[in-house]
Amino acid sequence: MATCPPYPTHPTGPTGGALRHAHWWQRRWVRYSALSTLLALSGLVILALVREQTGTEGFLVGLGLAVLPVPLLVAAFRWLDRVEPGPWRNLLFSFAWGACAAALIAIVANSFATRWIATATADPSHADTLGATVIAPIVEELAKAAAILLVFLFRRRDFTGIVDGVVIAGVTATGFAFTENILYLGTAFGTDQLTGDRGIASVTAATFFVRVIMSPFAHPLFTVLTGIGFGIAALSGERQHVRRVLLPFLGLLLAMGMHAMWNGSSTFGEYGFFAVYAAFMVPAFGLLTWLVIWTRQRELRTVREELPAYVVAGWLSPSEPFVLGSMRDRRVARQYARHRGGRPAARAVAQYEAYATSLAFLRHRGRRGRAGADFVVREQELLHELWHRREFARPALEHAAAAQAGPRHEHGYGHGYGHPAPLPMPVHWQSYGQVNAPSYGPAYGQTAPYPAYNPYRT
Repeated sequence: MATCPPYPTHPTGPTGGALRHAHWWQRRWVRYSALSTLLALSGLVILALVREQTGTEGFLVGLGLAVLPVPLLVAAFRWLDRVEPGPWRNLLFSFAWGACAAALIAIVANSFATRWIATATADPSHADTLGATVIAPIVEELAKAAAILLVFLFRRRDFTGIVDGVVIAGVTATGFAFTENILYLGTAFGTDQLTGDRGIASVTAATFFVRVIMSPFAHPLFTVLTGIGFGIAALSGERQHVRRVLLPFLGLLLAMGMHAMWNGSSTFGEYGFFAVYAAFMVPAFGLLTWLVIWTRQRELRTVREELPAYVVAGWLSPSEPFVLGSMRDRRVARQYARHRGGRPAARAVAQYEAYATSLAFLRHRGRRGRAGADFVVREQELLHELWHRREFARPALEHAAAAQAGPRHEHGYGHGYGHPAPLPMPVHWQSYGQVNAPSYGPAYGQTAPYPAYNPYRT
């Protein structure tokens, strides 16, 4: 039987000042300020460079056209992340890095490398081809991979698997493609201004069709390969150092290779672009989409398999693991909460679902020996967040369970989790409101059913 480790100190207690004596550069606000300043300066510089190359009118036209696919791509990646949604700050950082820092690195490095090759070979046309097919894929994928690496290192709790790698990589590449499209579309518009071309026969229309209509997923597709490498590394044990380094590097090499093939498709003949698009890009896009959706379904299955341990401990009701393991039932619970208590209640239910999913993933990693040394503390933090939101979440989840009781019974979940079978529990776990356990404080009202459940400590 699991024993009870010491209950962690509340965040506002003595541990809250752990960084009080840290060096000034280790303080969170210093790091945030430095990163924000770096991204802001990069954005201003890249804005000036793009405007210089396209002109003000071309810049505005390029901006208006380049922004069109951005909401769709971000929404698609956010949809993939619905099982355990990461914080928006990670997505904002990824997009800003791709649009500002990575784009600036790419423009400066590509221009310098191309000029150096042209000077060394005295063949500008060959330098442009070599720069597009060799230099650009290496520089651009390295610049985008830096954002994934930063999130992987400094937001490790939010980076737990393949889907997280795909989302961070995809949003970073979306930001990069956004800036690059402004440059290409603005330049095309300037060319049309000089030649007088209009309508569908213009260079702007052709560029828009190729980059925005046919291949808005090109850059995300390349960088997602790097993200998958980091995602698999995140699933690896802490002692598997070679695997944790080799897999991201392998993903980066694959991203560079596919990027080089895409950029070099124009050199494969008149129909080279369409051949590469049909033979490689579309199948790769379909394969990666299947992989991500399969991973998402696997995550839901993990939720259903791991959370029953917390049912036995008294933290969750018997129906919750199955409700939380279904995206449809989660949506029903949020809609019920919104109808009953408005947006704050729906937000509390959504947060409850996210924290419960994180708890399931944490226990899954711990059961496989891949949890970190802070497993117990992290588990108690998540249980703390769940208990704080139980008043809003539990009625909504029970409503979703009752609404789907018939279908669940047909799928073999036993009693149909609208009316689950009673579970044998120790006496001190049977009542949620009458247990003698440490209190979270006045803001939480009642106390927790069990101080800390650790399934690995016996």
